[in-house]
Amino acid sequence: MQPRPLHIVSFDNPYPPVYGGVIDVYYKLKALHALGFEIYLHCFVDHKIEPDAHLESLTKQVHFYRRKKKQSGYKLLSIYPFAVYSRYRKELYSNIQKVEAPVLFEGQQTSFLAKKHDLKDRKLLLRLHNLEANYFFGQARSETNWFKKAAYFSEFVKYSLYQRDLKRYDAVLALSHYEEKAAKHYTDKVIYVPVFHGNGHVSPLSEFGKYAIYHGDLRLADNRRAAKFLISVFKKIPDYPLVVASGKHGGFVDKLIADAPNISYIEIDNNDPNHLTRLLADAHINVMLSFQESGTKLKAVNSLFRSRFCIINKNMLDDESLRGLCTMAETQQEFIAAINHLKSQPFADGAKREAVLHAILDDHQNALKIAELL
Repeated sequence: MQPRPLHIVSFDNPYPPVYGGVIDVYYKLKALHALGFEIYLHCFVDHKIEPDAHLESLTKQVHFYRRKKKQSGYKLLSIYPFAVYSRYRKELYSNIQKVEAPVLFEGQQTSFLAKKHDLKDRKLLLRLHNLEANYFFGQARSETNWFKKAAYFSEFVKYSLYQRDLKRYDAVLALSHYEEKAAKHYTDKVIYVPVFHGNGHVSPLSEFGKYAIYHGDLRLADNRRAAKFLISVFKKIPDYPLVVASGKHGGFVDKLIADAPNISYIEIDNNDPNHLTRLLADAHINVMLSFQESGTKLKAVNSLFRSRFCIINKNMLDDESLRGLCTMAETQQEFIAAINHLKSQPFADGAKREAVLHAILDDHQNALKIAELL
C-alpha cells in the first residue's frame, strides 16, 4: 500500500504517554501508523530533547521545538492565549512546507501556524482536546492562589475569542459529545472521534480488590479540589481504605490525611508505565469526580478497562453508554452511600463492559474515521 504522508503537530512529546492529553496523541499516532500513514511528527517541548527510538519507529521524521517561555510582556498584552503563541516557531512552518501533506493539529494550543500562515493548499484537521475557554474558566474557579486565578481568567477571555477560528479547519475532531455540541456553535464540520487510549481488552480481574483509589495530576486545581472532596468522604468511612495516587505534589495530600489512617498517598512512578496499571488492578472501587464540565476524562476510560467498580459524577463522562457502566454520584452523601454499597459487592460485569467499550472506544475503528477524512 502506498504510504500516505501526514503532519501531526503535538503540544508536547507524546512518548512516553504518561498523562491524559499525550496518551490520546500517542495512541492516535500509533493507530494511524498501523493504517499505513507516513507521519511527520512535530512536538513542542519545554527543554531540549533527543528523539526516542520507539517514537522514530512509528514516524517518518520527528521534529522538536522549544516553547517560548520568556515572553511576559506579550503574555499580558497579547489578544492570543499564551499557550497558543508560545507554540509557534518559524522552523515549524519551514518543515511543514517541505512535505506536501495534510496537517493534524493536536489541540488549539498548537494551531497558531494556521492563524499566521496561509495554508489553504493543505487539508487542515484540528483535534479538539478541550474547549480551552471552558477549561481555563474551570481552573480559575477552582484555583485558590489569586495570581494563578487571574492568569487562568486571562487565558479564558483570550480563548473565548480564539475559538472562533474553529471554522478555518476542514474538520474538527471532538473527543466527547460535549465538545462536539459546543464546537458546532462555530462550525458544522465537527465529527465525534472518541479518545484514543491503547487498551485492547478489559483486564480479567478477580471479584474483589483491596481498596478505593483516586488518581490524577495534582498540579491541576480541579484535581486538587476533587482529591480534597474525596478525602473528606473517606474520613466518614474510616473502615475502608482510600489510595490517592499522583505523579507529584503529595505534600498537598499528606497534610489533609494526617488524621486519617485509612487514607494513604502513593507517588506514581512515571518511569514505570505499568505502575498505575498495577494500582488500578488492585483497586476494588475507583472514585472520580470533576467540578468542570469538559466531556470525557481519560482516567475514567482507563479505570473502566483496567479496574473494577467506578463511581463518578456527571462531569467525568458524557457518553450515556459509558455512564451506564458506572455508579453515578454527585453529593458527598451519594458518594458515601455508593462506596458503602459496593465495598462488599463482587465485581462481575467484565463481559458487559467489554462489549460496550469495544463498540465505542476501539482505537482501530476510530483511526479509520480520521483516515476517511484524509
